[in-house]
Amino acid sequence: MMETNEQKGAGLALIIGSLLMIATMVLHPVGGDFNQLLKIVTIGIVSHALAILSVPFVAYGFFGLSMRLKSSSFLSYTAFSIMFFGLIAVMIAAATNGLILTDYAKSYEGASEETIASLKPIFVFIRSFNHAFDYIFMSAICLAMLFWSVAIIKTRALATWVGYFGILVSIAGIILFISGFELLHLASFRIFVFANVAWIIVVGYYLRRID
Repeated sequence: MMETNEQKGAGLALIIGSLLMIATMVLHPVGGDFNQLLKIVTIGIVSHALAILSVPFVAYGFFGLSMRLKSSSFLSYTAFSIMFFGLIAVMIAAATNGLILTDYAKSYEGASEETIASLKPIFVFIRSFNHAFDYIFMSAICLAMLFWSVAIIKTRALATWVGYFGILVSIAGIILFISGFELLHLASFRIFVFANVAWIIVVGYYLRRID
């Protein structure tokens, strides 16, 4: 098991990563057409850069959580493996939507309407590519949270209500995902992220309290 100071460090990492995710959602601009995209280049890059920056903090924090729940090794380590792929997916999604797409759009700034219209299939493809990785991330965080929450209840390594809260949030997300609810609209995605971030912050808080 990790040393107490290391677990507290993991808790701090989760809180920092969560705050960066919140900043990302607050700053994240509403999407639009080509001309709208050019108007929000700077804020788009900044918001997605914050999302990418959050990844290593969250990864380290979840590693600490998995070590804390080591006595339920299958659940905790499987959850970390799932979340690891989810974090890679969200990093790719953020880089695609916030860096690649904006850079591509900037290269056609001032182009004719006919040229811009001809680019529409490429923009649709890039957004679809990005959405695929968004779905991978959302599925991964719901499933990983479910596994970690069950492990929390089983091991009582953290307050058991945290486990029940995580199960509630993860199952709600899974149900919405399976039912076909549109989670990639910005408002829906913000609610999804904030619900998950709330659980992550609570976990980080309890990791910080370990003596």
